[in-house]
Amino acid sequence: MKLLRLARILTIGLRYGLEEFFLGHERVRPLRWLVRVTLFWRPLNEPRGVRLRRALEALGPIFVKFGQMLSTRRDLVPLDIADELAQLQDRVPPFPSAEAITALEATYKKPLADVFAEFDATPVASASVAQVHFARLHDGTAVAVKVLRPGIAPVIAHDVSLLYAAAGLVEKLFADGKRLRPREVVSEFEKHLGDELDLMREAANCSQLRRNFKDSPLLKVPEVYWDYCGRDVMVMDRMDGIPVSQIGRLRESGVDIPKLAATGVEIFFTQVFRDGFFHADMHPGNILVRPDSEQYIALDFGIMGTLTEVDKQYLARNFLAFFRRDYKGVALAHLESGWVPPDTRIDELEAAVRAVCEPVFDRPLKDISFGRVLLQLFQASRRFNVEIQPQLVLLQKTLLNIEGLGRQLDPELDLWKTAKPFLERWMNEQMGWRALVKNLQAEAPKWAVLLPQLPRLVHHALNENRLAQLEAGLALMLRQQQTRNRWHGFMAVLMTFITAGILILIFR
Repeated sequence: MKLLRLARILTIGLRYGLEEFFLGHERVRPLRWLVRVTLFWRPLNEPRGVRLRRALEALGPIFVKFGQMLSTRRDLVPLDIADELAQLQDRVPPFPSAEAITALEATYKKPLADVFAEFDATPVASASVAQVHFARLHDGTAVAVKVLRPGIAPVIAHDVSLLYAAAGLVEKLFADGKRLRPREVVSEFEKHLGDELDLMREAANCSQLRRNFKDSPLLKVPEVYWDYCGRDVMVMDRMDGIPVSQIGRLRESGVDIPKLAATGVEIFFTQVFRDGFFHADMHPGNILVRPDSEQYIALDFGIMGTLTEVDKQYLARNFLAFFRRDYKGVALAHLESGWVPPDTRIDELEAAVRAVCEPVFDRPLKDISFGRVLLQLFQASRRFNVEIQPQLVLLQKTLLNIEGLGRQLDPELDLWKTAKPFLERWMNEQMGWRALVKNLQAEAPKWAVLLPQLPRLVHHALNENRLAQLEAGLALMLRQQQTRNRWHGFMAVLMTFITAGILILIFR
């Protein structure tokens, strides 16, 4: 089975000329002429990125998902390839409805009619790891039922093992292979797939995002029905709306398109900087719009990004320095975060950052791509061996998605003008007197517990200090006594020899 799969991968790779990525290495370069002569019939007029995308589509859904993930690692992948891979769409035929019903009944351990009053056997959406059916609970609630594709786990495990083998070849064949960290890239992909295979995790992500935007006029997130959820099944509210990519329908429904674009930007920055928890797969297929309230609806919560307080502080320092054109501040933030080697020359890193950022300030704001600036910073940092953090790669990828979506809605969208007031307010909250008050409020419960105990703790510490001093004094006295004893012993031996010598002289 594995050999057949490997043979198919090699066949598709040769059909689309992917040997180009390997035959450039000096160890195998002599084989290039043999391949060209043998496969002279192949039409290879398309760019390498297009050929790679088409090959991944031919290899199947797991390789499509790998290509999608690889398109986000623009710190590692050449831009022409990353841009092409970003066009990959997870188009997978649905699996038979009978298999979905069998999987549901196996999860619930009862007939499907006992669980749902109605169940539409025709799926409304299908992807590589799951598909969605509409249903209705016995209390009349309209729900969406997401069912994991049966038998998908062993298929994924098999294909991932082949990807690890390919990563090993990249490390061995290319001088830059280890720096590209191909095994880590495959490991990251494997982790994402593992998360998507556990629908309880996705349900928890959905629930958290819903709680963060409870009663928000900006974003609606479906409610999860936990009694009906399992590792292979997720049940949530059925969401009705217009796909955000159907701009014509949105206009016909009276939606204010420029306002909708600005709202999308605000939602993104609220998720990132207020909550540190953001939807990291916000392509148009995962977003609907309610025409009546002009409210966004989020779907598909398999990939979420998180930021720690340290990440937020790092971003705050970088944004403040960036807006002030303090490029040395940006370089120092990288150094102090430990993301560049300690022997990095700050002046060289500062010059690289200036080369990326300075041209931005001489252009109209609406012509600036925030995501592209971040991307160029990642590219510039490669020669300084900057360790790009995975959570920031997800952030950059999501920012590019949001910016592209916003400008698709409104070509005149000024992302900087929309985001800057929000960022400045947030940075003041993070680094100004508001941050001090906020931190004091957060620490107040700890102080309330600690303050009454302070006298006892101080007394205990003083006693321990006195005891330590007493022990140290006793140890010193003991050492001194041992020294005196050794000196006295030496003197006694010496006096014995002197006395013996005197007696011998007297009685000779």
